[in-house]
Amino acid sequence: MNFKFAAAGAMVALALGTTAALAEYPERPITLIVPWSAGGGTDATGRIIASMLEEKLGEPVNVVNRTGGGGIVGHTAIKEADPDGYTLGIVTTEVSMYKPVGSADITYGDYTLIGLYNADPSAVFVRADSPFESIEDLAAAVKEDPRAVQASGANFGGLNHLSWVSLVDGVGADAGEAAWIPTDGAAPSLQLLASGAIDAAVSQFPEAKALMDAGEIRALAYLGPERNAAYPDVPTANEALDIDFAIGGWRGLGAPNGIPDEATEKLLSAMEEIVASDAFHEQMGKLNYGVVWQGGPDFEAYLAQRGEAFGKAIGAAKIEQ
Repeated sequence: MNFKFAAAGAMVALALGTTAALAEYPERPITLIVPWSAGGGTDATGRIIASMLEEKLGEPVNVVNRTGGGGIVGHTAIKEADPDGYTLGIVTTEVSMYKPVGSADITYGDYTLIGLYNADPSAVFVRADSPFESIEDLAAAVKEDPRAVQASGANFGGLNHLSWVSLVDGVGADAGEAAWIPTDGAAPSLQLLASGAIDAAVSQFPEAKALMDAGEIRALAYLGPERNAAYPDVPTANEALDIDFAIGGWRGLGAPNGIPDEATEKLLSAMEEIVASDAFHEQMGKLNYGVVWQGGPDFEAYLAQRGEAFGKAIGAAKIEQ
């Protein structure tokens, strides 16, 4: 009798073990860490991703905002989470900046990179009556004397500043001499431009739209790899100046290094379908966020290029800690 119970117990254990082994990922809720506060752009796009991942994976995806340290707290939490596939995170532009600036020992190599889903490059603007008719005109003036062209676009060391420094360097001028007027954001910088206090501003199109529509400023070049679909007549800096410009804001889905291959493959497949969907494009479009897809190894190559560009710009701007 004891032997029968033991045999039955062994069979039950074997069956349970087999069931566990065959369980498909995911089989329980997933946590999605957002390194920025609720209500911001990363939070908004992250919640879109979370909702659509729930539909694809059949399990809840719970958004947790881990803020502090300019994104360092949240990015560290993603990096150090248990690599079981049940903690994911939205990794952002700052991953390309932390190590070159010296603020944190964090790079894209600390993550399993699932997929890039958003990129929002800036653009270069001048007043409507500016003597610079084209980005080539502006580049020629910068090359002759980078200090003579007063530019702005928010804080010193931020994305727009590094975009300007990278552009100055790209046209062959001394980026360390680039004139930059720091402000509290793109909006006050654009007002300085409209008033004639500066010569150029670096900003994203949604921020500049009101002044463009009012005929006070105009765009000379887009700093993305391809023309912006909403402003197809504005050339890219790459095509107009024959440079390889690689600075731009981005967001993507990542996880700690070492998550199971099954989880990586399933997440990659789900994200590829999500980013290709009309629903995702519609929701991102309502928020004026650009949609770009680079999955797995392509995402890694994208960040390698961006990391090199950010490091070069940060060095040229002499803002390393």
